[in-house]
Amino acid sequence: MEVVSVKVSKATREKMRRLSCINWSETIRKAIEKIIEEEELKDRRIDPQEIEEACKVTDSIRRESVGWSSTEEIRRWRNQRK
Repeated sequence: MEVVSVKVSKATREKMRRLSCINWSETIRKAIEKIIEEEELKDRRIDPQEIEEACKVTDSIRRESVGWSSTEEIRRWRNQRK
């Protein structure tokens, strides 16, 4: 592992000392990893061609339901709760 130093105020350091039961190295490490993960997710680029292809596949496997009403089904389940 590599070492990274972080500067904090005296007040913060004193509070950290009072809460010595907390593993500050692990806490900081997890916070850094979380931020890296969030930023990497933001950087992902979505290819419009891939979206178009996914839509075509979805449309090709979609079929119309015959003899079934979503409204009636919801009503049936709601009536069963009473």
